Amino acid sequence: MEISLLSVLLKNISSFFNMQSHENRASELVQMYHQKVKEILKIIKPVLESIVDAEVASDESLQKEFPGLSQSVEDLRELLEDCHPLMSKVYFVMQVESLFAKVRAQSLEVFELLKSSPEGLPDELSSASLEICIQKIKHMGYEKSSAILSKAIRDQAEGSGPNADSTSKIADFLSLKSNQELLIEAVALEKLKENAEQAEKMGDLECIEEMVALVTHMNDCLIEAKQSQSANPVPIPPDFCCPLSLELMTDPVIVASGQTYERSYIRKWLDLGLTVCPKTMQTLAHTNLIPNYTVKALIANWCESNNIKLPEPVKTLNVTQPRSPESSVRAIGSSGGTSRQDGTSPVHHVQSSYEDSLPENGHDVTESGDQSLDSRAQSSANEKLTEGHQRTVSTSSTHSNASFSQELSHEANDASGTQAATAYSSDASGEVAPAPEPQPAAATTPTAPRRDHEFSPRFETRPRNQLWRRPSDRYGPRIVSSPSTENRPDLTGVETQVKKLVEELSSDSVDVVRKATGELRLLARHNMDNRIVIANCGGIGLLIGLLRSTDEQVQENAVTALLNLSINDNNKSAIANADAIEPLIHVLETGSSEAKENSAATLFSLSVIEDNKIRIGRSGAIRPLVDLLGNGTPRGKKDAATALFNLSIFHENKARIVQAGAVRYLVELMDPAAGMVDKAVAVLSNLATIPEGRAAIGQEGGIPVLVEVVELGSARGKENAAAALLQLCTNSSRFCNMVLQEGAVPPLVALSQSGTPRAKEKAQSLLSYFRNQRHGNGGRG
Repeated sequence: MEISLLSVLLKNISSFFNMQSHENRASELVQMYHQKVKEILKIIKPVLESIVDAEVASDESLQKEFPGLSQSVEDLRELLEDCHPLMSKVYFVMQVESLFAKVRAQSLEVFELLKSSPEGLPDELSSASLEICIQKIKHMGYEKSSAILSKAIRDQAEGSGPNADSTSKIADFLSLKSNQELLIEAVALEKLKENAEQAEKMGDLECIEEMVALVTHMNDCLIEAKQSQSANPVPIPPDFCCPLSLELMTDPVIVASGQTYERSYIRKWLDLGLTVCPKTMQTLAHTNLIPNYTVKALIANWCESNNIKLPEPVKTLNVTQPRSPESSVRAIGSSGGTSRQDGTSPVHHVQSSYEDSLPENGHDVTESGDQSLDSRAQSSANEKLTEGHQRTVSTSSTHSNASFSQELSHEANDASGTQAATAYSSDASGEVAPAPEPQPAAATTPTAPRRDHEFSPRFETRPRNQLWRRPSDRYGPRIVSSPSTENRPDLTGVETQVKKLVEELSSDSVDVVRKATGELRLLARHNMDNRIVIANCGGIGLLIGLLRSTDEQVQENAVTALLNLSINDNNKSAIANADAIEPLIHVLETGSSEAKENSAATLFSLSVIEDNKIRIGRSGAIRPLVDLLGNGTPRGKKDAATALFNLSIFHENKARIVQAGAVRYLVELMDPAAGMVDKAVAVLSNLATIPEGRAAIGQEGGIPVLVEVVELGSARGKENAAAALLQLCTNSSRFCNMVLQEGAVPPLVALSQSGTPRAKEKAQSLLSYFRNQRHGNGGRG
């Protein structure tokens, strides 16, 4: 029994030495760690071989160490064997260093035990020789990059963010210095996240999400640095830049997801074996690249108008090889810190009670994790943009729209965008669903360029698990990926099918109508062209009429089809102009749970257009939305909160939301167990800008929970809570005293030093107000 345990350990060590060489397929990072593990095993193996037949091998203490060491060696072998060029480097380093630390600690323990039992040692071993081995292992050292990574991940999770020196060392060591390298890392982490979700490994899932947050931060810093370093006197519209290279496109092409890239960069991406869209993370149905002549012409016109010479197209790109990590490793290792040596996950967790919940998959959507992405861009297009930061017309959070749209969960998990911020502004569809062919634009005239959901390669503060999703309409035009006519898919068959289905919507047979609405619902989900065809064939008006159907399934299909159709901006206007708002309210009041959810989501989608915020608010939609907020399903509450947040951006709607009793429900939803803290506090932050809102927040017990969020919430939650408290305190001495009595000063001091820029600003303003009030009161005696 005892000898067999040692034999298994030796067998595993031999297997490691016999492991297939990685020289031809692994990065220098992997080879470096492979070599270091071999070095320590070369010290261990001869000693263990010498005691196989010795009396000391039967020592009970040693027997307890052999299985753990054996397992650690086996885990290292499997980890290194599974390495490939497209793996997550962050995750790999955290794992390999954790395992290496365990092997090192366990080996030292074995040698110390042997050294303490000199009478049972074979002749070739002595206490002196064992001491030499011990010192070799101790002084061999190992790279402590994971300590730097762990601290950076922890700092990011806590909201303070890692310092520039740490991220620079990480970028150098892991070769994550370019936008493409960071996106490849994001793809790898997304795959790991999916695997963890499927295996229901929640601990691993939390670790991976924290890694995603760090990579997101690093990508933000890279984009901001590139923007600031631009030597071009005229800012390049973001939609003219390739999302991979961040440079002006000269040969734009469309991929199967409908997104546009510089040909050479997306070709290199595909040649690396990556089969997902870098922006949407969708699996590409094919790898064909279709020229985007519309964007190319717009770029040429822009260059001519601004007297800028269009660069020559990049013909080829070499595969980027990772730099040698040795020098970077030394720099990181010198920063101190230790790797974890227990059996837990390699990432040091930091509890964040109010972070974003994971996207849900409760509806028909076949793709997950990309919920209403473009809606984030829509909301921000309706806001004031100052110095690159998103600000609503009220004092709501810099990040609120991003937070809300992240959770809009329906077939239309990518509601589209609104007007762009420049003269190039037109219409923009938000198709991000996987499609069997490239998703071209549906520009009806050359003067109205349109594009798929586009993501800006400029700085954007995003939820931590959404690295690659960047709304484009914040800093520039929205342009449709529109190939030439001959490259557009043949829609004849679809048009024939849609015309037949639209005709069946008027049938007297409920079964026929039910089937037709169901098929239109699915067609509207699939791609942008289908949405345009359905609208052009007159489907919108008939679907709106069916919102009042007494058949539950017909009503559900109709409202969900309209939600999917509303992804297209032209359809947004068409749906609103066809008097859909009142029928949607009818569904909100009388429909099934799913119908109510999708009705609320449709109203949110329509409210992206500024005029619709007014129309929806004045049509009586707010009260049933508030009822859904208070009494709906968890998904319904999220959809209602999303819609109410967008509506609250328009000042007139704030009083209506307060009068409908929303504040009580919002305060209740600030319980972390509800998973809606960030959403609730974002709406409250908007409502706190009016007297009725402040009074309701105070009356419903909102002040204690707002203070609690400042202390314990997510970075976004703290920011919005501080903004709400600032409004409450500066407008009411009674509320100011209540805030002080809740012990708000210490968390505000901490936030003023380590929060986001806007959170710091609000916290500092509030603390300054407290000081002024104290001095003023003292002066009056």
